[in-house]
Amino acid sequence: MSVTNLYKDAGDKPIISFEFFRAKTEKAAENLEKVLDLLSDTKHDYMSVTFGAGGSTREGSYELIDKLKNDRGLNVVAYIAGVGMGPDDLTEVLDKFKNKGIETVFVIQGDEPQGDVAFKPHTDALAHASDLLAFINDRYDFGLGAAGYPEGHINAESLEKDIEYAKLKQDNGAKYIVAQYFYDNQFYYDYVDKCRAIGITIPIIPGIMPIYTVKLLEMLTSVCGSSIPDGVRKRLDSISADDKSGVVEYGIELATQQCRELLKHGVPGLHFYTMNRGKSVNAIVTTLQSEGLL
Repeated sequence: MSVTNLYKDAGDKPIISFEFFRAKTEKAAENLEKVLDLLSDTKHDYMSVTFGAGGSTREGSYELIDKLKNDRGLNVVAYIAGVGMGPDDLTEVLDKFKNKGIETVFVIQGDEPQGDVAFKPHTDALAHASDLLAFINDRYDFGLGAAGYPEGHINAESLEKDIEYAKLKQDNGAKYIVAQYFYDNQFYYDYVDKCRAIGITIPIIPGIMPIYTVKLLEMLTSVCGSSIPDGVRKRLDSISADDKSGVVEYGIELATQQCRELLKHGVPGLHFYTMNRGKSVNAIVTTLQSEGLL
């Protein structure tokens, strides 16, 4: 079923989704299988699979899409990142998605990979995600999703300008937006209000990134631009540096509370960035379900 229809027909039911990326080593692949075993049985409506810049991980992404959709019978959204890919490359990938039975594609521009000597920018690559959306919308019947940035894209001129681009994404075919993760829900509420004020009417789903490790938190924040509230830093500082399980448990606690508040606020769904890990997301969703929020 097209994910765009899931959001359209959900009514008051929040749509739950989990995001994965292809495993890069044999050990990581074995671990991902265990994570998929766990999260396949955790309440959800669809899973999404990311896509490397320039299609650098496309074969691994295709394999994971097959595993989820065809081997496990799950509803799958396929990412596509336009950076480094010309029209012929895009058509090849999109045709492959179509042949695999994919109905929904999540469209991002993506970032050029740092330190990848094999990556070569494409002279005919589309400049923005909005251009990629228009390209796909004119040629295919996929349902289309797009990214939004409650604190502004890290390269954006301003939050206001970034929201104008979000409106262009809607105009060019996006049927829903997944908002990049945040640790202060007010960023999301304000973002939705500003989007609605300029005519964005499609569902805006909050992205949820549980804290898995301090190192990963700091790395992702530097890349994505999501801020870390002082209160979160203080709680993390109070946890011993070698207490990895303590960090995970706090991450579960924080994300669960975030989700409680978001669900009570009436969000259309929750999109979890699993980072190919299962414990935290399973614990969060199971708790919310036991509280009657899902």
